[in-house]
Amino acid sequence: MTKRSIIPGFRITLGLSLFYLSILVFIPLAIIFIKSFELTAAEFWSTVTNPRVVASYRVSLVTAFSAALINTVFGLIVAWVLVRYSFPGKKILDAIVDIPFALPTAVAGIALTALYAKNGWIGSWLEPLGIKVAYSPLGIIVALTFIGIPFVVRTVQPVIEDMENDIEEAAVMLGAYRFRTFFQVVLPTLYPALLTGFTLAFARGIGEYGSVVFISGNMPLVTEISPLLIMTKLEQYDYAGATAIAAVMLIVSFILLLLTNLLQWRMSRRMSANS
Repeated sequence: MTKRSIIPGFRITLGLSLFYLSILVFIPLAIIFIKSFELTAAEFWSTVTNPRVVASYRVSLVTAFSAALINTVFGLIVAWVLVRYSFPGKKILDAIVDIPFALPTAVAGIALTALYAKNGWIGSWLEPLGIKVAYSPLGIIVALTFIGIPFVVRTVQPVIEDMENDIEEAAVMLGAYRFRTFFQVVLPTLYPALLTGFTLAFARGIGEYGSVVFISGNMPLVTEISPLLIMTKLEQYDYAGATAIAAVMLIVSFILLLLTNLLQWRMSRRMSANS
């Protein structure tokens, strides 16, 4: 006997899903490529391979990857503390994690710049040590780490909550050290969630503009990000040039995210086979 579903049938829901995604995702993305076709092949290639543009690709991708990697490590620690320990102020700390979601990115950029500038509260301590944060690639990483941490914490946290302590206790009773238990028992279970959190933080960092534009200093070939160049070309009414840069970033981002998702699928499949 076929079970009846609460929501409408497959064809209706699939049609609504495709319509919704087309209006919000597929058509806008297609417009990016269509608009960039206004350039000739030579003009397109000249635009996307300009040394200044190539440098912005490197800055955007390297800083986003570095920030996502940092968030993966410390996001796991934060999620672990929030789930496994009880302490005063836990609810407040849990709420603070979501602040980057609600805070306007421009406000975050201004606050971080004021904090890490040469005369800022933290920057005044780091500057004598030769550590320059504001107006450097390191400042971009700090900004992207700030806006990306919730993606990792909120992705990993439910998985830790669903984990049973029996397996960890059994490993300890069998003589496994804490680090060995964590890396061989706990971490494999968290791999898919960690990879998802990394992917989300990385994708968010690639397209970030508001918080980065203030703390980076926007120095060409050094701290200039691709979204800033896109905005610059839009202000100059060079829509074809802006969409050409955006198309390259979109293709690169899609390839990286596809590879990450394939890796996540393989890891999940391997874990299922082992279990």
